[in-house]
Amino acid sequence: MKLLIPANEENIEAGICVSFGRAPYFLIWDTEKGNARFIENSGASSSGGAGIKVAQDVVDQKVDVLIVPRIGKNASDVIDASNIAIFKSINENVMETIQSMLDGKLEVLTDIHPGFHNHGDK
Repeated sequence: MKLLIPANEENIEAGICVSFGRAPYFLIWDTEKGNARFIENSGASSSGGAGIKVAQDVVDQKVDVLIVPRIGKNASDVIDASNIAIFKSINENVMETIQSMLDGKLEVLTDIHPGFHNHGDK
């Protein structure tokens, strides 16, 4: 299974970015191989609609699970349409979050917010 987590830095001990669409990096963790790969978020500097663009980038990575503290409705719709499960992070650290997922401690994210359209929030 492949997990994708928004990260503040390109580091396995980095904090999880609270903004899905504006995260500087994404960590892709392959649970079968036990390895990590970081990708830069090409939508982080978008002037608008970052969540939708980033959600499509996530789909293109062919991951099975997205783990985030929160996500907007439009991005969630793109992710859901691709049958990628969305789980809510409970840790601040990327590696701790991976371990929580492997231990079955994370829950499906059900509280989807309307988004921060044109608000400039990060």
